[in-house]
Amino acid sequence: MSTSSRATTGIVLTSLDHLRLSGVVEAYEKRGDPELVESLADELDRAQIVSPDEIPDDVVTMHSRCVFVSDSGAEQEVTLVYPGEEDVEKGRISIVTPVGSALIGLRVGQNITWQTTDGRTKELTIKAVSWQPEAHGQDGASAEKAV
Repeated sequence: MSTSSRATTGIVLTSLDHLRLSGVVEAYEKRGDPELVESLADELDRAQIVSPDEIPDDVVTMHSRCVFVSDSGAEQEVTLVYPGEEDVEKGRISIVTPVGSALIGLRVGQNITWQTTDGRTKELTIKAVSWQPEAHGQDGASAEKAV
């Protein structure tokens, strides 16, 4: 089932995140699971690409920690991670989940409407980016925060 998403305005990705995430999409497609990354592929196609040193510090990038509020009013703080790094108890959500694909590239104040795997339509709004690798001189490849 489609897990499409739509932001009210454009999204921005670093060139390194775009390259790595394109590889994630390709890997899922090659193993026969293209439906799992359909939303992510759509987001990559529509993103504005910038160098890591040009990304604003209020944009959700890979390994960023962000706060969002859902259409139900619930607020959640999560870290956006690559497949295999997810840990629900620690608030680490995979980029290949519908909500993970919805978060990437959004800025504080932006919202997005997306469809869950069971067909429900949801909306979320970014409230804060509490930590972003690029703002700390990292490129988003590492899951570890700078100390």
